[in-house]
Amino acid sequence: MQLWALLQGDRHADRAVPPTGFTARLTVFTAGAMAFLAVFALALSVATGRLADRWAAELAQTSTLRISAPVGEVDAQVTAALRVLETTPGVGSARSLTEEEERALLEPWFGPDLPVDSLRLPQLIEIVETGDGYDASGLRARLQAEVPGAVLDDHTRWRAPLIDAATRLRTLGWIALLLIGGAVAAMITLAAQSALSANAQVIRVMRLVGARDAYIARAFVRRFTLRAGAGALIGTALGLLAVALMPDGDTGGFLTGLGFSGTGWLLPLLIPPLAAAVAFFATRAAALRTLRSQA
Repeated sequence: MQLWALLQGDRHADRAVPPTGFTARLTVFTAGAMAFLAVFALALSVATGRLADRWAAELAQTSTLRISAPVGEVDAQVTAALRVLETTPGVGSARSLTEEEERALLEPWFGPDLPVDSLRLPQLIEIVETGDGYDASGLRARLQAEVPGAVLDDHTRWRAPLIDAATRLRTLGWIALLLIGGAVAAMITLAAQSALSANAQVIRVMRLVGARDAYIARAFVRRFTLRAGAGALIGTALGLLAVALMPDGDTGGFLTGLGFSGTGWLLPLLIPPLAAAVAFFATRAAALRTLRSQA
């Protein structure tokens, strides 16, 4: 019943609120702009969370063994290293990377014309772990004894900073959402106070005929709540369209993966009702406070 009364309104009380003008445009524009930004802040939070999970899963299950040895000893040490890995509990598979694969790993940094044949590159062995993983300290000890030129990299020093960075970005996204909500509340409060001050004479006449402050405040709350909800709906729609037009995440870059997937596209639909709720409470508090000061 209260929601229906808010939507239906009272035509007599609505006369105290200007249907158009500066405050109306300011409310709609502010809610729309902030909703547009909120969509991207939400997309950032969702994308970084997804990225952190993917990095954790990919890096946690793989390791790299680097073998640096004189040319005549590389093959023997690779064979010995593979034999050690085959008998190590927790190692699912291990294989030596080909020259083409090593070239592909270096290409993003040195370009496609890197003369791999003339360079003495270490031989890399890719290790894929089982679900339980292996004992890195024990494996290093065995390798040190049997393969002196082998260096094990279990990606721990790479994985932790990457996941930490993604987690911090996700936190910044949620903080941005809170700041956006606070900005909407502040702007709508200023707009409501401006409208109340501009209509002080109308409010005085309504009081003379018996209108209570709660009755007058209800009209302001209704008008500004609907304006904020409409502006947020427009801003959310434009934000979703902008996110949908961004490059596909299949290209592998971080920014190209900024967006939603699956049911995540439903999350931005919460922005308009939340913006309307913020406008409701902000306008109600501002209206009652201003009306008390005008009494």
